[in-house]
Amino acid sequence: MRFDLISIFPEFFAGPLEHGIVRRAREAGLIEVRVQDLREFTKDRHRTVDDRPFGGGEGMVMKPEPLFEAVEALLGRGVGDATGAAERESNTAIVLLSAAGKRFTQEAARRLAGLQRIIFICGRYEGVDERVAEHLATEEISVGDFVLSGGELPAMLVVDAVTRLLPGALGNEASAQNESFSAGDSGMAQHAAALHGKNPPRTATNDGLAVLLDYPHYTRPAEFRGWAVPEVLIGGNHAEVAKWRRGAALEKTRRNRPDLLARG
Repeated sequence: MRFDLISIFPEFFAGPLEHGIVRRAREAGLIEVRVQDLREFTKDRHRTVDDRPFGGGEGMVMKPEPLFEAVEALLGRGVGDATGAAERESNTAIVLLSAAGKRFTQEAARRLAGLQRIIFICGRYEGVDERVAEHLATEEISVGDFVLSGGELPAMLVVDAVTRLLPGALGNEASAQNESFSAGDSGMAQHAAALHGKNPPRTATNDGLAVLLDYPHYTRPAEFRGWAVPEVLIGGNHAEVAKWRRGAALEKTRRNRPDLLARG
């Protein structure tokens, strides 16, 4: 998979790209990451990428021209204009990171992991010209209900979340299946139903079954400052361990993210 990151601060990515799973995936050839300086597509000597908004208001807005031209240069083709848009490539996403975008979820990460290429547009200032969102980006993504200074950090969050879902990126492929918000553990959902005393909680993100947070994890020492590891985890009965984990995951979800269960 290839990731392209368009930013006015290309140096931002030097650190995040050199650590952890993303670095290992790059070294293994599983992903290719290229960073594009947006200012290379400006026309004036000041390399201006923003301007005052029409209608007045505070702050500056990123101009459409350099963003369109940057994406077109990366694609190697035009994207069209008001007289007609070019045909989209089904294996490529052009993602605008924006506080006004759709909430990024594990389901979205799985969908993006099925593509061959993702181009990220990292906004700054008060945002980008809306024509970028409407006619250039294929989707607009937000990483949460809060405002950041720019799209660089959200872009790296998405890159990390997508990369870890690619075959071979994790040492243990089961790790991606058993984490918080992972899909497919029908047994966990059925156990949740048993504890609820009703049908399995249903959501739109897990084939109709509840999405639960990951179960609690413990490691050595078995007792730390008087807090002991649950006895069931060191008893050697795998069936009982699995049962405990399902129940503990439900309880943690109820405590920290009751909204996930309320969607049923």
